[in-house]
Amino acid sequence: MTSTAPQSPAFQVFRVFIKTTPQAIWDAITKPGWAEKYGYRCRVEYDLRAGGAFKSFSNDAMKTHGMADLILVGEVIESDPPHKLVQTWHPIWDPQSAAETPTRLTYEIAEQPGGVCRLTITHDLAGAPLLAKMVSGEVENAGGGWSFVLSDLKTLLETGKALAA
Repeated sequence: MTSTAPQSPAFQVFRVFIKTTPQAIWDAITKPGWAEKYGYRCRVEYDLRAGGAFKSFSNDAMKTHGMADLILVGEVIESDPPHKLVQTWHPIWDPQSAAETPTRLTYEIAEQPGGVCRLTITHDLAGAPLLAKMVSGEVENAGGGWSFVLSDLKTLLETGKALAA
């Protein structure tokens, strides 16, 4: 997993190479059953048409710490399965994050030789400095940001087991 350098706090790009198919990556990103198996293990709901809603829900462990059920909201801007998904991404898990500007998140999946796919996440975080620190993995006890999520996704798709299984 690589992160392009130098990163702007307001514009972050993360890239990982995964030995799987574009459809497997697409499903892992957009399907509720898959999203609960890696990263922060939260259920997602997508209406994968332009203007459709995106929602992410807290998991049981998050709820025991007082987090509300709905933690992320957004809107699908572009959906080209299984190659590209562009959406807004707005955390509402706490008042400080909810007060920041919704961000723009782009997933790009490209086949490479040898049965490998390159997954690139571009997160435009303009107007969301707190979120920029979180998704870069800089905030202690807030998980590892996109690097953690992508590492866990890669491990799950290649081995069938998550990092912290």
